[in-house]
Parts: sequence; C-alpha cells; structure tokens
Amino acid sequence: MGCCVSVSSGCSSSSSRNNEEAISSSCLGFRSCRTKRLKKSLSEHVTTLQRLPSISNRIFANGNSRTSCIFTQQGRKGINQDAMVVWEDFMSEDAIFCGVFDGHGPHGHLVARKVRDTLPLKLLSFLQSQESRQNGLGNNCFSRKAKPDSMDKESEKDDPTEDLGSLWREAFLKSYKSMDKELRSHPTLDCFCSGSTAVTIVKQGLNLFMGYIGDSRAILGSRDSNGSMVAVQLTVDLKPDLPSTLFINQFIF
Repeated sequence: MGCCVSVSSGCSSSSSRNNEEAISSSCLGFRSCRTKRLKKSLSEHVTTLQRLPSISNRIFANGNSRTSCIFTQQGRKGINQDAMVVWEDFMSEDAIFCGVFDGHGPHGHLVARKVRDTLPLKLLSFLQSQESRQNGLGNNCFSRKAKPDSMDKESEKDDPTEDLGSLWREAFLKSYKSMDKELRSHPTLDCFCSGSTAVTIVKQGLNLFMGYIGDSRAILGSRDSNGSMVAVQLTVDLKPDLPSTLFINQFIF
C-alpha cells in the first residue's frame, strides 16, 4: 500500500474561478506569463536517469517536503511493489509532479520503479520539444506579435481550455506509449507477465493535469459548503474489461 499527498493553499474547494481566468495565467500550461518570479525554462530541467538521485526537490521514498509527503508500507503478500515520486519545480517554480505506481506480477516491483524514474523524464522531454516548436513559430507567451483584427476575432472563437487540454492529452499519451514501448523491448526486464498501474498528476498554478492507467486512484481533499473535509475521487478504476485503458483529465480550480 502506498500513497502520495500534495497540499497547496492556492487551491479552492471548487471551481471558484472560471476557465478563462485560470487559462489566462499560463501560456499553454508551460509557464506563467504574468508572474513576477523568474521562471526556469524547460531546457534547464532536462536530466537523465543518472542525475535523478542528486535532484534535491525530488522525493521517492517515505518522507516529506515543503508541500508533499509520500508513504508506503510493506504488506503480507511479499515484496512491496509500490513506487511513488514527488518532483517539485518540475517544469517551473509553480509546477509539481506526483506519481503513484503499483506493480503486479513476478517483476512488478522492478517495473513500477522503472516507470517511476523514466515516465516523468519522458513527459518533460515531450514538453520541451513542444516548447521549442512553439518558440520556433513565435507562439510563446514572451514573443507574441500583434495579429490583424480578423485573426483576433477568429482566435476569440477558439476555446483556450480545449487547446490546453489537447496539449496535455498529447503529452501524456505520447509519454505513456513511449514508456510502454520501452518496457516491451527492455533487454533484461521481462514485462510479459509483469506490469504496473500509473497515476500521474502535474499541478501548475490553478491547473491540475492528470493521466492514469490501471486501478490506482487519485483522491482530492476538498471542503463542502459546511466547511467539512470531503474526499473526491478524480480517477475511474480501469479494469481489463473497460474499452478505454488510458484516461487524460484536466481540472481547473
């Protein structure tokens, strides 16, 4: 049994801000455009598996940080096959990555640890390539050029929430598919009878992006109208008989 908990005073208990207000504070979800703090570019966060242990704002064993804590406990079934990670300042200073992975099968513990270490890097790599492509097209929040009135009117018809959701959906889908391909072709790790669930969440500002597969759960602690703490399940338990095996969700608070 394992769990990952992240708290933030910036989240409200419900969607108290509309989508347009939440979206306007970010540029396609990559970084905040109006913040006074200096943001690190994604290229500065590119790392390798060898450098992971030296990252001070990344925890993957029982412990806590300034905003998060993780805990796992050995059960009675044998080796603990849980793996989890919290990575603060994941993409920028206001972003945090949380992941929980529950292995199964003879080598489930090894698969879960492999996914824990590799999947966040794949997600970062995709986001960096997306950022580079946007910079090349001049579509970043620091170098936008004035557009003709006709183009402005057309752009107003576009829903920024859909653009943001599509970007993150593509990021999670490509990362998960790449991770699955790497596991299938791993030279020493037999994944034919072993695997792992995955629940991955990136919180940036007031936005919460989530991709998951399997039946591990993400729970949001919120408050009802009376101020009492309530648990809100954000995921759907994905079983083999369900037609869809990978869900991508976006929440804006």
